[in-house]
Amino acid sequence: MEKREKFSSRIGFILISAGCAIGLGNVWRFPFIAGQYGGAAFVLVYLFFLLILGLPIMVMEYAVGRASQRSIAVSFQKLEPSGSKWHWYSYFGMAGNYLLMMFYTTVAGWMICYFFKMLKGDFVQKTPAQVGNIFGDMLSNPGTQIFWMLVVIILGFLVCSLGLQKGVEKITTIMMSCLFFVIIVLIIRSVTLSGAAKGLKFYLVPDFGAMKEHGIRTVIFAAMGQSFFTLSLGIGAIAIFGSYIDKSRRLTGEAINVAVLDTLIALMSGLVIFPACSAFGVSPDSGPNLVFITLPNVFNEMPGSRIWGALFFLFMSFAALSTIIAVFQNILSFAQDLWGWSLKKSIIFNVIIITILSLPCALGFNVWSFLQPLGAGSTIQDLEDFIVSNNILPLGSLVYLLFCVTRYGWGWKNFKEEANAGEGIKFPSWTRMYVTYILPLIVIFIFVQGYIDKFF
Repeated sequence: MEKREKFSSRIGFILISAGCAIGLGNVWRFPFIAGQYGGAAFVLVYLFFLLILGLPIMVMEYAVGRASQRSIAVSFQKLEPSGSKWHWYSYFGMAGNYLLMMFYTTVAGWMICYFFKMLKGDFVQKTPAQVGNIFGDMLSNPGTQIFWMLVVIILGFLVCSLGLQKGVEKITTIMMSCLFFVIIVLIIRSVTLSGAAKGLKFYLVPDFGAMKEHGIRTVIFAAMGQSFFTLSLGIGAIAIFGSYIDKSRRLTGEAINVAVLDTLIALMSGLVIFPACSAFGVSPDSGPNLVFITLPNVFNEMPGSRIWGALFFLFMSFAALSTIIAVFQNILSFAQDLWGWSLKKSIIFNVIIITILSLPCALGFNVWSFLQPLGAGSTIQDLEDFIVSNNILPLGSLVYLLFCVTRYGWGWKNFKEEANAGEGIKFPSWTRMYVTYILPLIVIFIFVQGYIDKFF
């Protein structure tokens, strides 16, 4: 087996892991639910759950990656007790990565497409209805959908083809640095608009009344769900980066750094969206509508709308591409770990496979829109997202969790030794009862709640 390439710097590792975690949900879901459920009050509840839910599982996923020095394709095989069947989960974990890319490539394509639309001035002097139609027209055109999807796939694999240090690490570091710079520029523009103060107050001043109004239980579920899903845990997309780092740093501190960056971007997105929406009297929406309809209308009202709109979609493109590069890197390592393939062979194979697998989502808004798998009005993308978010992520997280805490798996002692190798913050021993008996129940609860929300 050839020697495994390592990251050249700690900052590279942290930025790539954060890039994997920072996805579109940070921008189109987090600000909306934070605003809806009491602004800063919700954020406090969310941070609490991030600490007790997301972080321990993230440390466990890193530990499995670093101890095995392999991707999810073979990491369980290397660490499990002989005769046990933990490695069966590898196939579901690998499927989760492919499924995620089946719709993420299309959505990332929308971001890049809109960046160019903004630059060209396609939205200038358009009415809100016309702005909505531009989004509808893009979705209904199969050629446009497939073209931008292919651009994303080629860009992602081009970066990965340059290798871990020269490609993935170097380019993600540049993209993440630009992402921070662009969002700071957008925040400054947004908070200095006249009428922005109302939106800022809504977002930053805790409103426990709004929490009560929606019901404390609802708010807790929302915070729990967001804190759990924001880090992309359970499919080995985080573990792979653990396999590329040495043992000089303890893993708890590294996981905290990544979670802080992820949360920072989510919070900063709200600082762009709420002041801008309140300045122009627009109510902030959630999901694709926020990004592709509400915000282009808001930018239209600003002097220099083309520049601000293009900058926003550049930021969104970086957020999407950083996740895609991270997951592609994980996917490429499957073929290398399982069959000993070269990087070139893995890339050729996966470019073909991911292109074919991405077609149903791209065509689900037009040619195949008659397929509504989750009921009237749903799309193929909704089904793919549901399988990943509501099934593979929670169940995969449960597998990592149980693998690290039970004697039938890798075991608490091995996990703690790995997590605490090096300098930095230790994984606390006193959490053992919590992570062994309470945390698995919370994850099962999130899994069940996802079904209840979806179907009942």
